[in-house]
Amino acid sequence: MRTYLKGAALAALTAAFGTEALATEWNVSLWGKRRAFTEHVEKLADLVSEKTGGEFTLNISYGGLSKNKENLDGISIGAFEMAQFCAGYHRDKNPTITVLELPFLGVASLEQEIAVSQAVYQHPAVQKDLARWNATLLMPSPLPQYNLVGTGDVPGTLKDFEGLSVRATGGIGKAMEAVGAVPTSTSATEVRQAMDSGIVKAVAFAPHAHMSFGTIENGTWWTTNLNPGTVNCPVVVNTDALDSLSDEHREALLGSVDEALAHYVDFYKFNSLDTWEPALDAARIELVTFPDAEIAAFKEAAAAPAAQAWIEENTARGLPAQELYNLVTGLINEGS
Repeated sequence: MRTYLKGAALAALTAAFGTEALATEWNVSLWGKRRAFTEHVEKLADLVSEKTGGEFTLNISYGGLSKNKENLDGISIGAFEMAQFCAGYHRDKNPTITVLELPFLGVASLEQEIAVSQAVYQHPAVQKDLARWNATLLMPSPLPQYNLVGTGDVPGTLKDFEGLSVRATGGIGKAMEAVGAVPTSTSATEVRQAMDSGIVKAVAFAPHAHMSFGTIENGTWWTTNLNPGTVNCPVVVNTDALDSLSDEHREALLGSVDEALAHYVDFYKFNSLDTWEPALDAARIELVTFPDAEIAAFKEAAAAPAAQAWIEENTARGLPAQELYNLVTGLINEGS
């Protein structure tokens, strides 16, 4: 009897450990709070759990695992398995994908932003670039064109931006610099404090971020049509963690990306783009629309010089910069 009980106990223990071994938990580092910008990650977590019967779960943290500008570093050392970051936060760490942040590329929709981003993410040079951080690009976080919410004097022409301190990262920062503004890459979570203290007088964001981070609560004006560009904020996974997944769990993850992105686009349009104008009205924000001639002059001052500088800088790094730029502009011109 004693021998039987020992055998039964051992079998039960083995079964318990076997069941536990099948379970996979990943930690996911985001920032701020749940919003349109993170809905594809939230949807991905739901889909993965559903497809695996709860055996594979994504534990999403908003700022509890890392600062947003340190998420790529956290991925590189395996501090967590998945994270979101924005290329403009650390251009030297991910130079290849900053091509997607060049000003005035002319991306027309969230769907096109997804298609162009995914094409860039699949380029061998881009994958090699991110592999330095033990990172595999999973999916983009498509965003519409950025515009400014500001305080103080309402700009009437591009000349009014001279000397204006603007929170603007990546290519948008370069664009604002081209018309005399003084860009800073203040973290999104620090923007409201920077506005309150007067460190920045204007903030370049997509609509969801203006609402999420409170810029319209103390802003007085909004540019309706500057449209200098957008930022690229991919979701990445730790490559070792991805490789260690079972075939079933890997398929559940990778096979859910398209559905998660489709959900994101629908959510963003309904909850951000459709609610933006009412939010501006409620906050009594003055709308500033620049004449076509001013926008053309802005584009001429910013687009070509920024692109050429990016190509030269990254060619010097040994990257196929012209090839990447041609890939992006070719897809946009084709209407992909």
